[in-house]
Amino acid sequence: MDEISVRAPASVSNVVCGFDCLGFALERPFDEITLRRISERTVRIINRDQFGLPTDPERNVAGRTLLAMLEAANADFGFEFESTKHIKPGSGIGSSAASACGAAVAANRLLGEKYSQMELVEFALAGEILASGSRHADNVAPCIFGGFTLVRSTDPLDIVQLDFPPLFVTIIHPQIEIKTAEARAILPKEVPLKSAVQNWANLGSLVAALAKGDYGLLARSLEDEIVEPARRPLIPNFDKVKEASIGVGALGGGISGSGPSVFMLSEAAETAQDVEKAMTNVFADTDIEFKTYLSGVQIGGVLCGPQVQ
Repeated sequence: MDEISVRAPASVSNVVCGFDCLGFALERPFDEITLRRISERTVRIINRDQFGLPTDPERNVAGRTLLAMLEAANADFGFEFESTKHIKPGSGIGSSAASACGAAVAANRLLGEKYSQMELVEFALAGEILASGSRHADNVAPCIFGGFTLVRSTDPLDIVQLDFPPLFVTIIHPQIEIKTAEARAILPKEVPLKSAVQNWANLGSLVAALAKGDYGLLARSLEDEIVEPARRPLIPNFDKVKEASIGVGALGGGISGSGPSVFMLSEAAETAQDVEKAMTNVFADTDIEFKTYLSGVQIGGVLCGPQVQ
């Protein structure tokens, strides 16, 4: 095989109380990627979108990932990476993770399925570190494994795939950019023990709620006393969006990643549509442009070959 096309999903990380350790993959939006073998042992990048991402592989998250894989495999060839991004960089729904993971999965196919999913997460982290300045896998893990994932540890890497009931996701993305590194810089360096204990309890009960399919417990668990209070001021109308969404039946939600996107979970597709209308109404009276997405939780991660048709 000399060429492979893949579809790399967006993802929601943190999931309110699971900062840096919990995330899930989305059915949409997604990036479209084609990877080709080339004779020269290098990485060439072609961007088929308007985002102006670097074509220097050392400065590109997919490029960093591919370079790491070529070195590890001691390959005598290189890659041409062609990408059409539909996940806007800086949106808070895993744009850099989609690029890195799409590159990793595609390269693994062209390398003869040499690496496991856990190893692919490790390679994708080489790109994610470039984007955020830190080693966190709560976007790349669900992008590779699909569904909900819990990152128990990044050193050594330990990822747990979680069971979950049917869930529908509504996302609003105000068209402003919040850089992950900057959003991390404003987080408190120390937190009160009481707040930490409450967040541990919420994360434990959220994982239990997913496993049991207990929507009531899930709704009660979607609370955060540490990260959300610090980042909430960065996102216009955050409190209004959250209140309006819960008012029409959303289970709950919060900031996706470092923002500015806000996600809400619903038990039924019809409720998710009502949430989209409620979110839209909040922003309709502002001068801020925005996009909304309705999605299910993607069972698999990056889709390959015939799956992308």
